[in-house]
Amino acid sequence: MAHYGMVIDTKRCVGCNACTTACKIANNVPEGIFWTRALTDGGDAPDTPKGTFPNVQMRYITVGCQHCENPACTKVCPVGATYKDPETGIVRQDYDKCIGCRMCIAACPYTGVRSFNWQEPAYPMDFAVGDVDAPAHQKHTVEKCTFCYQRQARGEVPACMDLCPARARFWGDLDDPDSDVSKLLREREYMQLLPEKGTKPSTYYLV
Repeated sequence: MAHYGMVIDTKRCVGCNACTTACKIANNVPEGIFWTRALTDGGDAPDTPKGTFPNVQMRYITVGCQHCENPACTKVCPVGATYKDPETGIVRQDYDKCIGCRMCIAACPYTGVRSFNWQEPAYPMDFAVGDVDAPAHQKHTVEKCTFCYQRQARGEVPACMDLCPARARFWGDLDDPDSDVSKLLREREYMQLLPEKGTKPSTYYLV
């Protein structure tokens, strides 16, 4: 049993979207869909600073599925297609079970972290890229970040962390006091997204 999570250092993140690209390639994510995005707390448009000139500041918040300890999505799925893996704590999606009702999207308080394949998934190339064991995408199903579950099963880190040039991402077992993520949370001030929703996200942002 473990509780895997991610810690992201907002002082290191430069908003380069290498994590977005790495995720998209490793998981062969369809065109028009992104499982993680680099946002700023100054506005909805990319690279929007906070404040009024000349007193402005830029902080990037990379947002994907928060893999909550108390996920709202799993409670509303009528067929168990979205579920929390008991061995890792990772919130997963079973495309074969998904009936496309999109209740999980409605229940999730984190806007834009899930997407729905209205059509057969399309790709820029006529062959699959990325991990050979990444799940195949399907029409009329919901999908989202999986913390690269296939890589975690092989003892590897998620692709977004592997490619981060600023080394702003850290991955590990939050229940292990000696893991990198646990040590960082003891040493640094951090925040979580929408803590008032009671979902207990497994993604933490160092501030």
